[in-house]
Amino acid sequence: MDLTHFKDGRPHMVDVTQKPPTVRTATAEAYVRLTPEALAALKAGGVGKGDPLVVAQLAGIMGAKRTADLIPLCHPLPLTGVEVRLELQEDQARVRVEATVRTKAETGVEMEALTACAVAALTVYDMLKAASKGLEITDLRLLHKAGGKSGEWRR
Repeated sequence: MDLTHFKDGRPHMVDVTQKPPTVRTATAEAYVRLTPEALAALKAGGVGKGDPLVVAQLAGIMGAKRTADLIPLCHPLPLTGVEVRLELQEDQARVRVEATVRTKAETGVEMEALTACAVAALTVYDMLKAASKGLEITDLRLLHKAGGKSGEWRR
């Protein structure tokens, strides 16, 4: 492993001490492709654990809040808002997950938005795996970020 880009040859968190806190937002998305069996189970309200989309929404919010515990060099951030939306796109046999995260801090919330989508998508998988193991989580990606020195970016 090439460690030449690490400080003193070791991983480190980026020092944001001198950066002013600014309002920052990020939006990400992911998809869960459903098999016919999983789609039928979802439309019927799940497979005994409750409504997968409602539980996944809550899991996504929790995931955003715990990002610094999961991604080793992420800064813990005071999140001021997390919205996770799940939409069944029945005609495409998939669930779309979208998360928007906001903060006023020294660094951005892209990782929190991505983590929220990943955790929500994994929760949909977990809740529907009894109906089918053939589910796929796809297209986890950042859609938009705003704030900070680099300004706005949109896919």
